[in-house]
Amino acid sequence: MAKRPVRGGSTQRRGVRSRSPAEGARVGPESPADLAGQIERLDQQILQQVNERTRLAQRFAQARQQGSLPPVDLDAEVQATDALLERNSGPLHDHCVRALFRELTAGARLLVHPVRVAYLGPAFSYSHLAAIERFGTSNELLPVATIAAVFEEVAQGNADFGLVPIENSTDGRIVDTLEMFVRMPLRICAEVQMRIHHNLLGRGSRTDVCEVYSKPQALSQCRLWLARHLPAARTVETASTTEAAQLAAEKRGVAAIASLQAGVCYGLEVMAANIEDQKDNVTRFAVIGSQPAPRTGNDKTSLMFELPHQPGALADAMAIFKRGRLNLTWIESFPKPGCPQEYLFFVELEGHQAEVRVRRAIASLGRKAVRVEPLGSYARTRPVG
Repeated sequence: MAKRPVRGGSTQRRGVRSRSPAEGARVGPESPADLAGQIERLDQQILQQVNERTRLAQRFAQARQQGSLPPVDLDAEVQATDALLERNSGPLHDHCVRALFRELTAGARLLVHPVRVAYLGPAFSYSHLAAIERFGTSNELLPVATIAAVFEEVAQGNADFGLVPIENSTDGRIVDTLEMFVRMPLRICAEVQMRIHHNLLGRGSRTDVCEVYSKPQALSQCRLWLARHLPAARTVETASTTEAAQLAAEKRGVAAIASLQAGVCYGLEVMAANIEDQKDNVTRFAVIGSQPAPRTGNDKTSLMFELPHQPGALADAMAIFKRGRLNLTWIESFPKPGCPQEYLFFVELEGHQAEVRVRRAIASLGRKAVRVEPLGSYARTRPVG
């Protein structure tokens, strides 16, 4: 009997021709010219796919409009990017991937429905950076001087959305924002949580610093660092961190606490980076507008309410959330304007207004409260930055 050929002993396989040494793996390192050529070819492919993605995004937004839905879905945009980040295996860092897809989304949005966003300015303030984080740079970002002006721009229809700080993990509630919700209970349709990194910016040596400028909140969030490293320097409050950076660029012996971007804008050096006392220093921003956010399954609902000024009123209100098994994630009291010893309450709870248990809780609260204002339901987010 003839012997059968031994498998695996030959480099020749059916349907596959053997390769010459010249066709095998490249020997030695690739030259810069070879690598540049590969990058150029990939860039062309990426450009083609990016434009194809934009065309699909345009058709998607138009289909939403034909179905009587808003062309912009803020929560869906965030969820899509988060899903991509879950699959990011590097080497590109998550914040680079987030920025890339944020600008792709913003560019496509601009072609269908340009968005105007009012924020607490000036440029390079942390509110500005939060607006960029949420909306990208392709749409119109409108700086205004006060939190009240942000609300007014949205209420008057001059802006599609507004972005205002609502809470800081170090300093707590933002009083000006809560006060405006009392006056203009606009809808919260999204949130942005940003890690705030403060930097000491200036020119020359840190030993020459006599004064440190910044807005009160930034100075407060860095007070321990300043006491240890610049105990003799005088702190001076400014209207914004950006203004502080501008003054530091103009005056000798002055440093500013501000963002890295503000330092780049005014040509300042980083004397010390990340000087915030709490390293997990997060500011939460509310996106306000008229557009309701759809249910995602991972939502929060914000409420403002006023209770009768009588014993047990607050306990009775809290019992409603307990009976409905609704977990409160935030609660604040705020003095009622013009009424000493009387308070308004702000709460956030897990769940969406579209859920039966949330609707029932709000209805029950309405029977016990003097006033109830649902401020909106929106997707929960994670801190970025």
